[in-house]
Amino acid sequence: MNFLKRSIARLPFSLMILLLLIFVAGCSKSSNSQINIGATNIDTTTVLQNIATPWELIWGPDNQLWFTEREGRVNRADPENGYNTVILTIAEVYQKGESGLLGMALHPEFSSMPFVYLVYTYLDSPMIREKLVRYTWNGSNLTQPETLLTDIPANSYHDGSRLAFGPDGKLYMSTGDAGYPPNSQNLTLLAGKILRLNDDGSIPADNPIPGSYVWAFGLRNSQGLVFAPDGTLYGSEHGPSSDDEVNILEMNRNYGWPEVVGYCDIPPEQIFCGQHNVREPIYAWTPTLAVAGIDHYHHDAIPEWQNSLIMASLKASTLYSLKLDESGTAIIKVTAYFNNTWGRLRDVCISPAGDVYLAVSNRDGRGTPKPGDDRIIRLRPSNTTGLSRIETSKNSLRIYPNPVLAEQMLRVDKTYSGLKFQIINHKGEMVMNGNISNSADISIDKMLGKGMYLLRIFTSTFAESGRFIIL
Repeated sequence: MNFLKRSIARLPFSLMILLLLIFVAGCSKSSNSQINIGATNIDTTTVLQNIATPWELIWGPDNQLWFTEREGRVNRADPENGYNTVILTIAEVYQKGESGLLGMALHPEFSSMPFVYLVYTYLDSPMIREKLVRYTWNGSNLTQPETLLTDIPANSYHDGSRLAFGPDGKLYMSTGDAGYPPNSQNLTLLAGKILRLNDDGSIPADNPIPGSYVWAFGLRNSQGLVFAPDGTLYGSEHGPSSDDEVNILEMNRNYGWPEVVGYCDIPPEQIFCGQHNVREPIYAWTPTLAVAGIDHYHHDAIPEWQNSLIMASLKASTLYSLKLDESGTAIIKVTAYFNNTWGRLRDVCISPAGDVYLAVSNRDGRGTPKPGDDRIIRLRPSNTTGLSRIETSKNSLRIYPNPVLAEQMLRVDKTYSGLKFQIINHKGEMVMNGNISNSADISIDKMLGKGMYLLRIFTSTFAESGRFIIL
C-alpha cells in the first residue's frame, strides 16, 4: 500500500485524474436493469450498440469479444469500455435472407497459431455457395486468407453454420440443408451435416467415412454448437413448423431429417429410425422457438446455471437455461428469461469469469428494428466487476506489484515459472513476449510507456490473463 501511495504521488496531475476515472468506471454500475436468477442478483448491461446483425460471439483468449456481422465484418471489442474495432471486412460475402458472414472460431492454441476460421456465403452466379476460410491475426487485423473448404451448397436460408474446436483439436462445422431437404441424407454432399476437419482444412484419417468431411448427418439447420468440458458435443437445430431440437451430436449418427422431425414417435419415423441409426434429440419444442446459439455454463458465478446449456432464441426472443442431469445426456429443467426484453437473440457466449454475453439481432429481416437495436448485452452478478472477478476466478492471474514502474520487475505466482507470456497494449498490439523466469519475474521493457496493459500467460491447454498499470 505504501508503494502504491508513493507511486501515485509522483504522477502528473493529468495522469492521476485518468487513473481515477479508470477506477471509478471499473467500480460503478452501468446496468440497464436487474433480475434474480434464484438467489443470484444479475445486472444486465448494454456493452456495445450500433452494430448490424451480429451472428457469432466469442470470448477471445485476449479477454476481448470477437464477433461477426452478417454483412461481412469481423469485430473485436473491449467488453469493459465498449471500444470496438473492425478487424476485417470481406467484400466477397453475399448476404440475402439468412445468408452472409456466419460462424467463427479461434484456434485453440491461438498464441502460437493465431488462426481465425470464418464461414460465409458467396455468389457463384446464379448459385449461392458457402466456404470456410482461415485468416491469420497479426495483432491488429486479419490477413492471409486461405480457403480450406468451398463450393458447399447454400441458399438464402438454411445455411447453418457454427464452428467449434473439439478436445481432439479438430474443427467441427455445421451446415444447413440449403433449402433442399434431401441434401441432408445424401452423404456425397456437405449440406445438412456436421463436418470434421483438421486445423489445416484436410480430412482427418479417423473420420467415419474415408475421404469425407462428413461426421454426422440428417440435420436441417443447426445454428448452435458447443463442446462441454467432458467432450460432449451439443447442437441446436431449427425444425420446420414443429420440433426445434437440442441434440447430442455423435460420430456417424443420423439425425433423421427430413424423414424424422423431432422424436421417433410415429410409425413411419420409428421404422426409419430403426433402420438408419437415428439419434433422437434430448429435447424438442413445438411450437418452434427458432433456437440459435448455445454455450455450456460451468462456473460458480451463477450457481443456478451450473451444468446447463444456455440457449438464445430468435422467434421466441427469449434466453433459456437447459439444466442437464449429471451424465449430461438429458435435460431435466428448462427455464425462460428475458421474454422479448430486447428482441431476437442470435448467440450467447460465456467469459472465464462466468459473465454471459448475448448478441441481439433485430435487423436480420425478421425482427422489428429500431436505431441502435442490434447490440451486445452482458449478464453479470451484481456488486462485481469484470477485473475483480477474473482475479478471483479459478483461472485467476495475480500480478504484483500493480501498478508497477517502468524498468521494474513484474511478478506472478511461481506456478507460472517457465511458461510463455505476452504483454498487450490498449490497442491490442503485442509489445512484449518471452518466457517467465524461474523466479516468476518478468522484466518490464523500459520502452513501454505509461498506461494499462494486459498480461497473458499460456499453459498447454488455456490462456490466463490480467491487467496491470505502468506508472
